[in-house]
Amino acid sequence: MKKHTFIVSAGIFLLAGLLAHAEVTVTVGHNQNDDATAAFRFKNVPSPSAANAAVRAKFTIVDGESDPAGGGPAKLNDGKLPDEQDQPDENFFFNAGTSGGRLEADLGGVIDIKQINTYSWHPNTRGAQVYKLYASDGASKDFNVAPTNGVNPETCGWKMVSVVNTKAKDDGDNGGQYGVSISDTNGIVGKYRYLLFDIASTERDDDFGNTFYSEINVIDAATATGKAAVEAAVAESFVIKTADEKCEIAINTSAAPELKDWAQNKLSPALAEWYSKIVALLPSEGFTAPARFSLTLKPMNGVAYTTGTKVVANSTWLETELQGEAVGSLVHEMVHVVQQFDGDNPGWLVEGSADYIRWFKYEPQSHGADIIWFQKHGKTFSPHYNDSYRITANFLNWVSEKYDKDIVTQMNAAMRENKYEDDLWKKYTGKTAPELGEEWKKEVVAQLAVPAGS
Repeated sequence: MKKHTFIVSAGIFLLAGLLAHAEVTVTVGHNQNDDATAAFRFKNVPSPSAANAAVRAKFTIVDGESDPAGGGPAKLNDGKLPDEQDQPDENFFFNAGTSGGRLEADLGGVIDIKQINTYSWHPNTRGAQVYKLYASDGASKDFNVAPTNGVNPETCGWKMVSVVNTKAKDDGDNGGQYGVSISDTNGIVGKYRYLLFDIASTERDDDFGNTFYSEINVIDAATATGKAAVEAAVAESFVIKTADEKCEIAINTSAAPELKDWAQNKLSPALAEWYSKIVALLPSEGFTAPARFSLTLKPMNGVAYTTGTKVVANSTWLETELQGEAVGSLVHEMVHVVQQFDGDNPGWLVEGSADYIRWFKYEPQSHGADIIWFQKHGKTFSPHYNDSYRITANFLNWVSEKYDKDIVTQMNAAMRENKYEDDLWKKYTGKTAPELGEEWKKEVVAQLAVPAGS
C-alpha cells in the first residue's frame, strides 16, 4: 500500500469566524497499516524526536478519564513509541464509551513554539486524530488554567490555534499511523506556555472510538528548527534496503542511542545481506516475503520477539553480546519475519528451524549448535529432537544431511500454509519424527563419548 501525506490549510478546518488564523497550517502524514513501523516515518512530517520541549512538559487531564488499559498521559512525552499497531499500554487515550476529553500540556515557561506535532497509531477507527488546539501564555487576568467541558477556552485567556481532523472522507478507513504537524508560515505558532487539546472521539457507533495518542512533540524555535527536528528523528531511526532491494528494514534505536553506531555499521549489513538468502531458503508456492519490516531496540525483559513484521529486541542484553550473539540473535528473529506462519504449529519446530538457519547457514563457524557445542555439556548430556532451538536445529541439520536436504524448506512451507502434520516426517524421510529422533540421539551420544579434539 502507498503512504499518503497531505498538507491542508487550517482554514479548511476552521469555522468562518476563525479565518484570521489561515496562516497556521496543518500537515498530515498517514501510513496505512501495512506501511506503518515503530519508526513513525512520514514524508512531510518529522518523526517523533527527543529534541523537543514537550519532554519537560507536564501533561494533565483537565476533563475526561484516561482509559485504564492505556499508559496514561505520561506516555505522551516519555520518548517511547509503541512497537505495534494495537499496543494500549504504550499510548494515551480517553476511556471507552466516552466522547473524549481535554488534555493540557504545561511547558514550564513561555517559549517560541515553532511546531506542535502529534502522533497516533491504531489499525482501526482509533488511529485518526480529531481535536481543537488552544494555547496561552498564562498572563491574562482572567486566565483559567483548567477550563472543563462546556467552558469556552477563548473566554478565559486561551487562543484558538487550529482544528485538526484527519478522518477519511465518506466514512473511509481511519486506521493506520498518523503524524500531524501544526506550524505557521510566519515562522512561529506563537509565544505560549500552555497547550490545551480538546480531543474528540473519531466515532460513536461503539465504545471504541477514542484515539491512541502515542507521543506529542513541541518544537522550540529557540533551540531547534523544524529541520533540526527531522534530522534528530532520522538520527534515531533509519531505513535500509536488503541486498536485492526487495525489502525495507526500519531500525529504531531511539530508546537505545548507545547502539545506533553498532546497528548502522555491524547489524545492518548482516540483515541486508541475509534477508534475501533466508527468503531463498524458505520458499513456498504463491508466497511473497514481506517487503518491509521493523526492528526496535529498547530495554525490556527477555532477548527478542517477533510479531508479524515487527521485531523487538532487548538493547540491554544486546549490549553485552556485541562481540558475541547479538547479530545472530536478530538473524534468528528475521527468519520468523520470513516464516509468516498461519495457525498453530509446533513451537519446537518453529524455533528449531530459525536456529537451524542461524547456526548452520548464517554462522556455522560459531559452532553454536553442532557437536562442539554439545560436547560443552559433557558426556551425560541427553538431548531430545523436540527440545527446540539449538538442539532441534542440530536434529534438523542431521535429517537434512542423512535423509532429505529440503526437510526444513518443506516443513516450513507446510506450517506457513497451516498444513503441518506429524505424518509429513514419514512422507519425506520414510520414518516418523520419534524414530528419526532416536536414531539421531544414538549418533549424538556416541560422538559425546569421544573426547573433544580426538
